[in-house]
Amino acid sequence: MMKNVLYIEDDREIGQWTASDLEKRGYAVEWLTSGEGALERIQTADIVVLDVMLPGLDGFTIGQRLKKEAPGVPVLMLSARTSVDDKLQGLHFADDYLTKPFHPDELAARIDVLLRRFGQPAGQEVRLGHLTVRPDRQTVIDNRTGDEIPLTAKQLQILLYFLKHPNQIMTKEQIYEAVWGEPYMEGDKTVMVHIRYLRERIELDPGAPTIIETIRGLGYRVRQ
Repeated sequence: MMKNVLYIEDDREIGQWTASDLEKRGYAVEWLTSGEGALERIQTADIVVLDVMLPGLDGFTIGQRLKKEAPGVPVLMLSARTSVDDKLQGLHFADDYLTKPFHPDELAARIDVLLRRFGQPAGQEVRLGHLTVRPDRQTVIDNRTGDEIPLTAKQLQILLYFLKHPNQIMTKEQIYEAVWGEPYMEGDKTVMVHIRYLRERIELDPGAPTIIETIRGLGYRVRQ
């Protein structure tokens, strides 16, 4: 199935050759020259490619709004800025960050990786205790109330990662590298913190979790 790229770039020369190249590679590209109208189009996008320097609202602000609206859609930031601070600001919400100038093959490869990483598990609903997870809709429902449980983008990615590996013990290194797409640094507590907050959202008793089990000394497991 053709994937839809929401591409936001105000430089018309760069925009034209990038959009044309992606279309030749089989993507359907919707190119905007500003963030105006992006929120309305995010629902039909499979991935967002977003420049930092835009007229009006900057790419960081637009990207954060898009992530809030559609946490299951990956965002790839583009920028001529190379400072570490800019990259960290972008990666606070974005899923990848590519500096300009870039080769079209590299952009295409980054897009492919993100689409595979965010690839949805089997479309059928998954029951986990009092929860129903709908991977195709990127939603988690509390069966007791019928309400959707709001999760952050990373919390949802972690849960869907477990569903791709049912009944398997996943190490914090595996989880970090799959969800964040970066090498794990020994001692990093990012995964532990995110799982703690995820448990607070989905477990009946976060202090005695039954959905995301801790396997002491090894990692975590979700039984199905």
